[in-house]
Amino acid sequence: MTKLGFKFRAKLWPTMATVVVIITMVSLGNWQISRAQEKEERHEQIGRLSEQPAVSIPTNLILIEDFKFKQVEARGTFISSHTIYLDNKMYKGAAGYHIVMPLKLAESSMHVLVNRGWVPSGRDRSILPIVTTPTDTVLVRGRAVSVPTKVFALSDEIVAGQVWPNLQLERVQQVTGLNLQPLLILQQDNWSDGLVRQWDRPDSGAASSWSYAAQWYGMALIVMIIYLVLSVKRERPEEK
Repeated sequence: MTKLGFKFRAKLWPTMATVVVIITMVSLGNWQISRAQEKEERHEQIGRLSEQPAVSIPTNLILIEDFKFKQVEARGTFISSHTIYLDNKMYKGAAGYHIVMPLKLAESSMHVLVNRGWVPSGRDRSILPIVTTPTDTVLVRGRAVSVPTKVFALSDEIVAGQVWPNLQLERVQQVTGLNLQPLLILQQDNWSDGLVRQWDRPDSGAASSWSYAAQWYGMALIVMIIYLVLSVKRERPEEK
């Protein structure tokens, strides 16, 4: 009677190639895990910073790293003539604008940009919604975030009008001629001005890194299974 058997037969070059591929994939998976842990730690740090007492924005030029994600406050007057309607902002499914204004810091020539909140756009987009702006000195409180220094644009032309597709620090400075701090205050004051100020806390982004890590580990396992399947050969022993 003839019995069929199986024997593992590994060849040098396929084995070496498989080992290299598996090590690479596992290393990439480990790197994604470290990235996920870094993102989670940074997200926790943002949460801790947002719970600390507010710090005042100074009149001298600051470093964004010293204020980013912190609760801040700034005293000054709004420059309503340089109001920016940041377009394509959604709130509960409705389209509208974020109202960004420079705030001239008290007793200083320095300014800081303030995102005062969301306002719906009307049916006729050629007519911008009216925004109530205090004319006297105010104290603005909110969370500090960075302003992009450069963004993708189809041309280098200066933005015309008050409706902007995106916010760029250098372009704001170029259009307004103002000295600006390198941050944006997401205002959180409870003013009766009709603006919605419900800012979402930024997501850590760790979920995507955990997902990529799982994919790399999964591909490493698949490569191992394919290697084992191809290395196992069926044998037919001699009949006795």
